[in-house]
Amino acid sequence: MRTILLGPQRFTIRATAALRSLETHGPVAVVNPGWEEREDATGELDAALDHRSVHLRLFHRFTDVLEKDSRFAAAGLRLRDRHDELTSLYRLRLEHTLDGVYAVHRRLPHHPARARHSQAARALRDCVDEIRGIDEWYLDRLRKLHGEFADESGMATSGVIGWHREELRAMLDSCAVLVLPGGNVGSLLRALRLFSVRIPDRMPVIAWSAGAMVLTDRIVLFHDFGPEGARESELLDRGLGRIPEIVAFPHARRRLRLDDRGRCSVLAMRFGDERCLLLDDGSWIEIGADGLLPPGARVLGTDGLVATVGSR
Repeated sequence: MRTILLGPQRFTIRATAALRSLETHGPVAVVNPGWEEREDATGELDAALDHRSVHLRLFHRFTDVLEKDSRFAAAGLRLRDRHDELTSLYRLRLEHTLDGVYAVHRRLPHHPARARHSQAARALRDCVDEIRGIDEWYLDRLRKLHGEFADESGMATSGVIGWHREELRAMLDSCAVLVLPGGNVGSLLRALRLFSVRIPDRMPVIAWSAGAMVLTDRIVLFHDFGPEGARESELLDRGLGRIPEIVAFPHARRRLRLDDRGRCSVLAMRFGDERCLLLDDGSWIEIGADGLLPPGARVLGTDGLVATVGSR
């Protein structure tokens, strides 16, 4: 199993070299519903993929389902409203609790040896556990919402959904590589789930931005430089799990306050054993069957500093 995660492709195009490095010759399946209405605007992407693209057009198919399956569409609206309510409560709990976490972090002694064994360090670990509990609460409630939606929408027995799933399965079976570009990560994940897209372990995958995020266990939304100021990092949903124990942060330099050690330290501590992988322009991270990050990968440490895998 080979998975190549790239940095954003807007300024530094590495998709062509990544594809050629796989030394495959068959068609390349492209899944880009994250582009939404621009899903078919693929001229530059096709050129970058040596004109081997087979577009699965999941956003177009999703729209087709909404138009033809009224039961599914009505259930989708109810899910949206319930999800919006859950998300607002999640953010409320998260923001208030994180305020306390940052306040405790500021009480840590400056000397590392003293900080590790201080009362503040023990309090900080407890506070971070609270944040993890809120994250798990949200994911548990979201899983139940998805279960209710599956029952209410009748997707398992929908003729139009079943037709698209079968066609997509056949198309994917005929391809040698899967490419997952960026875009809206929620739209990408929603389409992949609706059509039960399963990526065979044997199939190499190239992904960047939102595409890299959906391959992980948990998808994290983040933006410290948003138009309304810093926004606390929050979970969107569980991902596909092809790359376990990694949290992907595309555009890290542009979206994270990497010079704020306290904020970065809390972020890394929050995800425990999962590595916070920074994917900036020019990044090329190849992960094999062992799931380990290769030397040179940049990760966020619990000390709030950026570290390079394999360096001393």
